[in-house]
Amino acid sequence: MFTGLIRHLGTLEARSSRPGGARLRMAAPAGLLARAEPGASLAVNGACLTSVRVDARAWEADLSEETLAKTTLGRLPLGAVLHLEPALRVGDPLDGHLVAGHVDGIGQLVSRPHGHAGVDEGIWRFTMPAALAPMTAPKGSIAVDGISLTVVDCGGDWFTVALIPETVKHTALGAMRPGDPVNLEADPIGRFVARALALRGSDEKLARFAQGGWAG
Repeated sequence: MFTGLIRHLGTLEARSSRPGGARLRMAAPAGLLARAEPGASLAVNGACLTSVRVDARAWEADLSEETLAKTTLGRLPLGAVLHLEPALRVGDPLDGHLVAGHVDGIGQLVSRPHGHAGVDEGIWRFTMPAALAPMTAPKGSIAVDGISLTVVDCGGDWFTVALIPETVKHTALGAMRPGDPVNLEADPIGRFVARALALRGSDEKLARFAQGGWAG
C-alpha cells in the first residue's frame, strides 16, 4: 500500500525489451534507493513495481505486457521525471489516502489554469475512462500519476481537482501540458461503494454518497 504523497522524484534512464515485457532503469535520490532493495515494492507514477536490481544511483524493475498496456510507463520518453514512493510501512503516518498502486485506467490532462510567478494553481481538469465514473465522487480521493488528490467535481468521463503551489512545484505536474496522459487509480472506498450499488440496485443512501458524499 501507498499514501499518494510524493517525496521523491526520479528520472527514466532506460527502457529495454525483455521476454514478456520490458525493464526500466530509474535514477533516484539516495533516500529512495535505500528502500529499493531487490524484492521491495515501489510506486512509479502510481504503478506498483518490484525492484529487481539497485546500485548507487539507480534501480530497475520489470514490467509485464499488462502493465505496459494499462499504464503510461511504456510510452514515457527517456529522461521523463517520475513520481516515486516506497511502500507504506506499519506505523508510518497516513497523510494522503490509501493507494494500492494498481492503475485503473489512463486519463489525459484537459486544461490547467494560468497562474502567476510560474505556478499554475487552481482547478485542473482531466479525462477518465467511463468505467471509473461510478468510483469517483466530489470530495472523494483519486490518484493521478500516484499523487493523492481530492476530486472537486466530476462527470461521466471527466473530473477536476484543485492544486496548490506546493503540489505543482514538488511534482512533475508543473511540466504537464493538455493532452498528456496520466495513470489513474480510483479511491478504494469508491470502488466498494460502486460494487455495493451494483449488487443492491437503487439504495437511496448509497446513491446519495456516489453523487457527492453523505448529506446527513
